Amino acid sequence: MKSFAIILKSLALSLLLASSAHAADKVNINTADAATSDAVLGNVGPAKAQAIVDYRKANGVFKSAEELAMVKGIGLKTVEKNRDRIELGRTAPAQKPVAPSTTTAAKAKPVARR
Repeated sequence: MKSFAIILKSLALSLLLASSAHAADKVNINTADAATSDAVLGNVGPAKAQAIVDYRKANGVFKSAEELAMVKGIGLKTVEKNRDRIELGRTAPAQKPVAPSTTTAAKAKPVARR
C-alpha cells in the first residue's frame, strides 16, 4: 500500500511539472506560423491562428498585444487570457542582394592619347 501511495504522488508531481512547462510556452505573434499559434494560445483554433497570420501579412507586425484583437474572431478577453504567452519580437526586414551594375556609366571609358 505504501508503494502505491509513492507511485500516486510521483504521478501527480509529474503531471504538475508537465502542465507548468506547457503553460510557460510563448509565441511570437509577429513571426509564428498558424500551427504554433494554435498550439500555444488558448481559445485560438486553426482558423483563428491562420487569421492571425493573414492579418499580419496584410497589415504588418503587431505593435502591441491588444492589436491582436483587430483580428476577426479574437477579442480582448482572448488577448487577456493569453497575455503571458504572447511575445512581440519583430523581425528585421528581408534585404534583397544588390546585383552588380552593368550600365555603361559603371564601365570605365578608355582615355584617348595624343
